[in-house]
Amino acid sequence: MSKYGFEDTTYKAVGGYDGLVKLVDDFYDVMDTLPEAKRIRDMHPDDLEVAKDKLVYFLSGWTGGPRIYPEKYGKGLSLPMAHQHIKITAEDAQAWLTCMQQALDKSDYPQSLKDYLMEQLAFPANRINQVSQMAHGHTN
Repeated sequence: MSKYGFEDTTYKAVGGYDGLVKLVDDFYDVMDTLPEAKRIRDMHPDDLEVAKDKLVYFLSGWTGGPRIYPEKYGKGLSLPMAHQHIKITAEDAQAWLTCMQQALDKSDYPQSLKDYLMEQLAFPANRINQVSQMAHGHTN
């Protein structure tokens, strides 16, 4: 049984808010440099400050920490619905996960935490792809 995913155990394990900021900074650094992530990077504005902030705020609640996203950005967030206006392919979802894996690999987190996060993040990444494909009439 995983020691993560209960109350705020995952949030604490990633180092709280500061740990999430570092993870998200590393994530976008990887996205900026990884050739296979060029398409998803191009989906973002040049200035990543708002995107970084939104991801940190989302991950805070998602990892069991403070639910600060709604306080700053309004109601709760449905990731698939928030991304359905963008055509996101299975390759895009995989590129996002690859960026996150490489960002996690830059950390000194235990391997069990890295594995847990990647397993948990695969579900929304794939669901975003599915919703996007349905919205755009494609099945990839």
